Parts: sequence; structure tokens; C-alpha cells
Amino acid sequence: MLQDQKKRHWERYAGTDLSDKTLVIVGLGKVGQEVARLARQFRMKTIGIKRSIEKVDANELYVDELYTPDALDSVLPVAEYLVLIAPHTHESENMLGEKELALMPEGAVLINIGRGALVDETALIDALQRGHLLGAGLDVFKTEPLPQDSPFWDMPNVIVSPHSASTTDNENKLITALFCQNLKLFLARKPLINVI
Repeated sequence: MLQDQKKRHWERYAGTDLSDKTLVIVGLGKVGQEVARLARQFRMKTIGIKRSIEKVDANELYVDELYTPDALDSVLPVAEYLVLIAPHTHESENMLGEKELALMPEGAVLINIGRGALVDETALIDALQRGHLLGAGLDVFKTEPLPQDSPFWDMPNVIVSPHSASTTDNENKLITALFCQNLKLFLARKPLINVI
């Protein structure tokens, strides 16, 4: 639409329904759970990947199925949409490479709002250029700011966001409130929230 708008070109098109599509979410912290909750509102099938699932009720996390990261390869073949929102750790680095991208269905969409180091960017560029993946929404990259010569800038099937998905006009207010809440918990010798 944006390209047609720039060209002042009017041509109707058909979108796609999200209902009955499968969304895999890697990382089910507060944001991942909210993504899952919203996906349920669109009647998507939701599959979650979480580091530890012992004594965890999948329904409380708004997912239909719940797995640990070692099951990623078995759920990727049904991931019509894949949202990465996991932290960068030794275990998660390059968790999505050439092999994993090839496991995804043709026409799948990747959204990375976690960390750039989760994805092998060369393999992702290849999968996008070949048309195996329909598109990608990328808020994070291995090198930030994204270098001027990165192919991502010019790819028509990629949305580049400058690591700003979590940045809002209320960000400082929210961070200050979280800090004050954690300070009270710390002084009361209680567990802190949002510990990384």
C-alpha cells in the first residue's frame, strides 16, 4: 500500500485472514503473552515456546500448545507467523538459521522484536529473496544502527523499524514506576519483577 500510495496508484487487492492461521511465539514473557492474547482475539492457533514449562498452564499464557526450545524444529513447519521475543542468550543465539527457516512453511512471516542475534541474517535475507518467506517485520538487528548497505533497507517484503517497538511517549513514566515498584519489593526483601 505504501508503495502504491507513493506512486499514486490505485489497485484493489485481497489481504489474508488471520483466523485459523498458526502463530508460534518464541518467548512468553509479559509481551509474548500479550501477543498470544491478541492473536486469540483474531482466532489464531497459538503455540508458545518457553524456556521452562514445568507446572505452567498453557491456557494462562493464552497459547493452545506450549513447548520448550528443544521442540522448535517440530513446531516451525506449522509456523505461518513466527514472533521472536526471546532474550539474547548463549542458547538463543542464531536459533533461527538456514535449516530452521527452511522448516517454516512457504509464505510464512517472521516478526523479530526480541534481539537481532537470534537470527542468522544472511540466511533470512536469502529466504526472503527466494520468496520462501513472504515477509519480515524486523525491529532488531545484529548490528545497530542497521548499516546503510544492508539489503534489508531495500527489500519490498521487509519492514525495518529502528529498535523502537517498545518505545512510546510513556516509556520514561513506565520505567520510573517499575523502578519504584521494584525498590519497594527490594526493601521488603521480596522477589523483583521483570528480572533479566
